[in-house]
Amino acid sequence: MHLMVTLCLMLLTTDVCSQKSTKVKAPKGTKWWSLAKAGEPSNDLRSPLTKHNNNPSLEPLTKRQRKLVTKNPGSIVAVESGAKMAIQECKHQFKNRRWNCPTNFDGHGNSIFGKIIQKGCRESAFIYAITSAAVAHSVSRSCAEGGISTCTCDTEPHDRPAGRDWEWSGCSDNAKFGHAFSRKFVDILEKGRDFRYMTNLHNNEAGRVHVSSGLRRDCKCHGMSGSCAVKTCWMSLTSFREVGNSLKDRFDGATRILPGNDGLKAEEENSGNGRGSKKRKLSFTPANPNHKHPGKRDLVYFEDSPSFCEKDQGLGHNGTTGRECNGTSIGIDGCDLMCCGRGYRTEEYVARERCQCQFHWCCDVICKVCTVNKTRHMCL
Repeated sequence: MHLMVTLCLMLLTTDVCSQKSTKVKAPKGTKWWSLAKAGEPSNDLRSPLTKHNNNPSLEPLTKRQRKLVTKNPGSIVAVESGAKMAIQECKHQFKNRRWNCPTNFDGHGNSIFGKIIQKGCRESAFIYAITSAAVAHSVSRSCAEGGISTCTCDTEPHDRPAGRDWEWSGCSDNAKFGHAFSRKFVDILEKGRDFRYMTNLHNNEAGRVHVSSGLRRDCKCHGMSGSCAVKTCWMSLTSFREVGNSLKDRFDGATRILPGNDGLKAEEENSGNGRGSKKRKLSFTPANPNHKHPGKRDLVYFEDSPSFCEKDQGLGHNGTTGRECNGTSIGIDGCDLMCCGRGYRTEEYVARERCQCQFHWCCDVICKVCTVNKTRHMCL
């Protein structure tokens, strides 16, 4: 009898331990992602008397991240906006893929993206790149809009001279400040020579480079009766959708690297005051010797991606059963690939849509509601 009780206790203990082991806490430096699910940050951030450690908006942040946003009042609003932008863009870019960027916020410190960030695969590379890019983009815009008290528009002279019919003026997005802030905020715990940390650092920087290198010239005409006698121009960031599209292309062409290479080199850089300072420079060896070394815009990974065909609670992915697929496509969104060869069912359904829309002066668009028969395909 005692033997049976002991065995039962051992089995129960093993089961409990196995359940606990499936929970993967998010790395401290990535908990800020959960700001995407938080409410509006407190305006008390602008008050020097605020006890920031008690502010719910700052709970997901590390001590150094809190210090950074406290020194830059208003930046927490931009960081929260960036977290939301990153998740929305990730879901948009992968909506027709097996891995569709699932997120889950349980309030217990687990990663909002699930266990996938513990793997060195393409998907985790994209997550790190898009979140870092979103902070850089959001902070850069917020500076120009006056949302952060420690930065303003970018007023530095631009490389290109003004033209005959236009001049530099207006308010340029402060991409330089946004890039620097994102590096300090996002890279805060990626230290040492651990290979996973080094790939995270590279992908973080790749995301930021896609933002800061995407500035374009915008102009406004000035003159009598709408003429364009004089134009004033400034530099604006591209839309975050364009950044997402570019990073998605880099995801598809990501470079697999060898875990065994050094990966980190320290270079002496002249700091401008006559004294050299250490600057990190990452260098990776491609797994395929015929491939070029990854550049600063490229994403890198060192581990194969899961198939994402079956439900994997540990990864936080539900598989593709029940997902809608494209019955006429031979691509990744097609039913053959999306359903992993399991087949699919076709069903008819009725949808209500706006139709016969007309513009009425001024300024309303009035539509009718039509009933439409549609067909969809769902993975088995």
